[in-house]
Amino acid sequence: MRTDSSPGTDPSLGVLPAREHLPAGVGDAPVLDVVIPVYNEERDLGPCVRRLHRHLVGTFPYRFRITIADNASTDATPDVAASLAAALPEVRHARLEQKGRGRALRTVWSASDAPVLAYMDVDLSTDLNALLPLVAPLISGHSDLAIGSRLARSSRVVRGPKREFISRAYNLILRGSLQARFSDAQCGFKAIRRDVARVLLPLVEDTGWFFDTEMLVLAERAGLRIHEVPVDWVDDPDSTVHIVKTATDDLKGVWRVGRALAVGALPLDRLARPFGDDPRDRQVLGVPRGLARQLVGFCVVGALSTLVYLLLYSGFRTFTGSQVANALALLVSAVANTAANRRLTFGVRGRDRAVRHQAQGLVVFAIGLALTSGSLAALGAASADPAHSTELAVLVAANLAATVLRFLLLRAWVFPEPPAVASLPVPGAADASRPTYDHELRTGR
Repeated sequence: MRTDSSPGTDPSLGVLPAREHLPAGVGDAPVLDVVIPVYNEERDLGPCVRRLHRHLVGTFPYRFRITIADNASTDATPDVAASLAAALPEVRHARLEQKGRGRALRTVWSASDAPVLAYMDVDLSTDLNALLPLVAPLISGHSDLAIGSRLARSSRVVRGPKREFISRAYNLILRGSLQARFSDAQCGFKAIRRDVARVLLPLVEDTGWFFDTEMLVLAERAGLRIHEVPVDWVDDPDSTVHIVKTATDDLKGVWRVGRALAVGALPLDRLARPFGDDPRDRQVLGVPRGLARQLVGFCVVGALSTLVYLLLYSGFRTFTGSQVANALALLVSAVANTAANRRLTFGVRGRDRAVRHQAQGLVVFAIGLALTSGSLAALGAASADPAHSTELAVLVAANLAATVLRFLLLRAWVFPEPPAVASLPVPGAADASRPTYDHELRTGR
């Protein structure tokens, strides 16, 4: 995804910048903070935390913390959490007076000082041997988020047909409606880097079960890297999750997020590069950035636009002359073509400069109109009553000629590449020359 605020790299250096591997054994802060959100889990909380603690002590090579996030429990869960925190030095607990798994995760993750943040369900349905593979890509700097997947081919899952059907149906809905490419949105086994969470979580609105899905969809749309780990998972028959209510809330969330993405209401282009190091940012002499991808996108959009144009022309031609029909069809298809190329071909999202881009697109449209109208005029001069099929053939040929010029104008004038920065940014250093992300959120710029 391209963004005008993308930092550049110096091609003369010969190497790409890289995310930093998180330091081990430095300071008192843990490397990993595992959050366990709970509501009225007085029976299962103690065995769960002690089992997780034993596993981390025996297998995890970094400092860690286990945080119990109590979602306004009304039973003895707070007392159990307090006793665990007193008995185990790596355990702490946080009390929230409102329910909601998403609210609990947002609250604890936002306050944590650990560079890697994770969570898992209190039933420990997921085999703990997947925990280190889950967080290792985040510690190394390879990925931004990581999720456990029960739907990967190598996963080994034991659960009833009802939950299996609901899970697969939900993920199919996500793929069809939000174009999600991750395989399992609902597995309660996820991790995120703190620097990513700091910027991504303010955009996540849900405070309940849809929190995971919304976070993953926004991260994926922003171009962040999501690592998937196949897991062994055994269903908890005593789960207190209300399936019908959760499914209804999830579908409402899918509609809300899909609508926000469709109208460009989320500044996802500003998230695409802060965690950095995309090879597509690299300037290589003699190789225009993104040219191959843009050509493919432009051809797909162009083919669809041409089909729409010909259908519109044929419809307008039934009640008006060829020149008027051509102008109307080209105008309507040009507006749609500019909008599609803006988003799909050149990766420009949001409403910023959308009107300007459409105005420039209309100038490009005028050039195409001149070429196609001139072709029709030449055909009219050559034949007093040309066949409709001949008109269409002439228009296709004229549009092919206009297409090459249109792509060059869109790439060089309407959606030009941002200028590259002469040197690599210093990791962790603030750039005083451009606004911070928080400022952008407040001002909308």
